[in-house]
Amino acid sequence: MKVGVVIFPGSNCDHDALEWSSQILGLPTEEIWYQDRDLRGSDLVILPGGFSYGDYLRCGAMAARAPIMEEVVAHARRGGLVIGICNGFQVLCEVGLLPGALLRNEHLTFLCQDVYLRVETTDSPWTVAMSKGEVPRVPIAHGDGNYFCDPENLRRLNGEDRVALRYVAPDGSADPVWNVNGSLEAIAGILSEKRNVLGMMPHPERASEEIMGSTDGLGLFRSALRAMEAAHA
Repeated sequence: MKVGVVIFPGSNCDHDALEWSSQILGLPTEEIWYQDRDLRGSDLVILPGGFSYGDYLRCGAMAARAPIMEEVVAHARRGGLVIGICNGFQVLCEVGLLPGALLRNEHLTFLCQDVYLRVETTDSPWTVAMSKGEVPRVPIAHGDGNYFCDPENLRRLNGEDRVALRYVAPDGSADPVWNVNGSLEAIAGILSEKRNVLGMMPHPERASEEIMGSTDGLGLFRSALRAMEAAHA
């Protein structure tokens, strides 16, 4: 089982992802440069957070056209695991692997704080080791994290159980005050049609060690590890 972390010009969470994968989970992990056309046998691909191409034009728009993304799209369509975190979520929407877009935060300010997420489904490789209704505490750091999609895609996301995570109050209840960026229906993370691709704005890799203040983000990664182990059994 192997993990590949894609690095774009302006990525700044790539080393967080590399640390999580290689040191915490102990998986073989490679850096993959955006101009490459080879995922080097990666079973799981991480599109990390940051500001690819300085967020010029539109967040994720230029990274979506990088050569490596052709391979990421092909990997996802074969059923391979892909996670896009923060800017990576924006890239996944721009390249068409996930529906919708990430708009400016509702109050037009950059947000850097802990949020609470509610696990909405365990029917995915990314949440299989978690419990429905579980409320992990995970940090965010974004200015364009306000998720939006058209009514038809929203109907499909809800009807197909593809909303993975929502922003909630610490007790798990729906509360607009805790939907800090104004996302549609407080959506924090969504799944692709095949459920193998996850896009989320919060940073689980920054909540994976006690020294970082929380290990709540490990549930997602343990889920992916379990899914990969099952696939290789």
